Amino acid sequence: MDEASEKTPPAARLSKTPSWVSLGFVIGALFVWALPRDTKPAGEPPAAQAPVVRLERPKATDIEAVFAEWGRYAVWEHDLTEVALWDVDRKSYAIFYEILRSGDACYFRSIPRFTRPILTHGVPHGSPLQFTETEEQRREWLNRDVTAVTTGEGK
Repeated sequence: MDEASEKTPPAARLSKTPSWVSLGFVIGALFVWALPRDTKPAGEPPAAQAPVVRLERPKATDIEAVFAEWGRYAVWEHDLTEVALWDVDRKSYAIFYEILRSGDACYFRSIPRFTRPILTHGVPHGSPLQFTETEEQRREWLNRDVTAVTTGEGK
């Protein structure tokens, strides 16, 4: 064999790439090692986590059934009324609907909030629906109530 082929090239001619790759690998490994770790154990059962609360709107059949029973207390104007359905989870009237009456049929549309004043008279306590009336109907009822008190008819 030839002695010249067995000699290694001088250090100045050697590639510096392998040393840079090694240095990059070491820096990357140190960076990953320094990242913050999750303190929760990996095998924690799902029951120990906070419960997930899902707020769902009731089915259309729910409001239809409740309105079929309690709809006689609705105050209509131009065949429109608004009601709020009692929300058991929130413990308040929180699910709002506008109802359009067309003959014997009623059409329900969910709305974000009431646009009319809440009906405060003529509805039994414990009703699952809260009803509204128009501003004009409210004024008429308040004036009738004031007139009855001033004339003595309210006694």
